[in-house]
Amino acid sequence: MIFGVIALVVVLLIVFWWIGTMNSLRRLQVKIKESLSGIDVALTKRYDTLTKMVDVAKSYAKFEKETILGAVKLRQGMSMDERKTAMANMDEARQGLNILAENYPQLHANENYKALQVSIMDVEEHLAASRRAYNANVSSLNQSIVMFPTSLVANSCGITAEAFFEAEDVKRNDVKMDLDI
Repeated sequence: MIFGVIALVVVLLIVFWWIGTMNSLRRLQVKIKESLSGIDVALTKRYDTLTKMVDVAKSYAKFEKETILGAVKLRQGMSMDERKTAMANMDEARQGLNILAENYPQLHANENYKALQVSIMDVEEHLAASRRAYNANVSSLNQSIVMFPTSLVANSCGITAEAFFEAEDVKRNDVKMDLDI
């Protein structure tokens, strides 16, 4: 009778351990899928942010280039009196722009380039963090399934080692940013 109770307790302990171990392995698999999704989110964020920021930076740079070239063309072929008048008008316009720029500092193209640089660093850090999280979860699962007795549960449930993150060749390249105007 005592032997039967002990055998039942041992069997129940093994069953509970088996279920707990299997649940732990399944949880690790879910974490891996979640972190893989995080990489996709980071890649999408990188693409969306960088393409929008490059477009904004190009627009401001183009505006400034056209403004400077326009001012140079205006000066060509002018008499000295016309130049003095144009310079006075441009000085007034510049003072107005300086006041506007002080009130709205985001109008400076160089600020857009700074914002572009900050955005690039932010999205790259986010992407790197997502990749590290994925690889950490893969490492946890892979370590668990090779250790005895957990390996017995993993093998019986068909849980195999996951591959670490390796970027596709295209994604290994940095985003090409053509800032030519």
